Amino acid sequence: MTESQSRTGVLLLQLGTPDDPSPAAVRRYLREFLSDRRVIEAPRVVWWPVLNFQVLRTRPRQSAEKYRRIWDPRTGSPLLHYTKRQTAELQKRFSGNFVVRFAMRYGNPSTQSVLKELIAVGVERIVVLPMYPQYSATTTASALDALFRALLRERRMPALRIIAPYYVHAAYLDAMAGIIREQLAQLTWQPDHYVLSFHGIPQKYVERGDPYPWHCEASAKQIAARFGWVEGKWSLTYQSILGKDPWLQPYTEATLEKLARAGNRKVFIATPGFTADCLETIDEVGREAREVFEKAGGALFHRCPCPNDHPLWIDGMEKLVREEVGGLEPSTP
Repeated sequence: MTESQSRTGVLLLQLGTPDDPSPAAVRRYLREFLSDRRVIEAPRVVWWPVLNFQVLRTRPRQSAEKYRRIWDPRTGSPLLHYTKRQTAELQKRFSGNFVVRFAMRYGNPSTQSVLKELIAVGVERIVVLPMYPQYSATTTASALDALFRALLRERRMPALRIIAPYYVHAAYLDAMAGIIREQLAQLTWQPDHYVLSFHGIPQKYVERGDPYPWHCEASAKQIAARFGWVEGKWSLTYQSILGKDPWLQPYTEATLEKLARAGNRKVFIATPGFTADCLETIDEVGREAREVFEKAGGALFHRCPCPNDHPLWIDGMEKLVREEVGGLEPSTP
């Protein structure tokens, strides 16, 4: 293939999902996920027996039950479905020699298989878009680890441009604010309080240098400012706690319980750290957190959908990619 015929790839890097909601599939997924040294930083000699003889004996069945609740009979995993939709819609925005694909850090399609596909069809330049607005070593760095390991196995390596964390980029904030605005307009009631819930990480990871909470705080403050939410009317919280070590606080469920007991009976909650709906947003927030809120006296609870395949987010992704494309285009003699 000549230089003039070479292609530019756009690669979306998403977290991943089990192949199906069975305990066996969830066990495979959790083994890969929880074996990642970026996710679990405990010494292998300590963590390996815990993972294999405790966690993987009980958690797959429990998690599989949750996955079954969110699994669509037609489209399957919400995360996979919306990632496919994002990829397809973004492909429509790029014509000519652009090839848009996605890869999962855990599960399928793997980063290695998608990279091989891109190279096989003549891609010589790749714009990489991690689907995590806020950087954390547990997400962005881990996804890039998988990409770099896959590149080690390739003789012909494409040029890369990796989109930087976009937690305060207008392309991301405009999409999030637009979607929240649409959802608020559909309500027949006025929220007493607004909650912006992000995935948590262990506090010790922050003490070791992970900038994640500062990115979350910056995103949350920018979103709140766009709506004029004053202090005391909104909260930043963290969810998805694993293990006994302290994680970033305040915790989402504890905050919702406290809000309800304080008389905030109508709550609107959004999850700006997730670019596609998944188990953590649909079931953990949409069901479990709602139940905690209602049990504590809350009456009305609205979960804002993630950006998913909303046109505003497709616009945002397109802007992020186009900003990077210029540095990859071959120069003209």
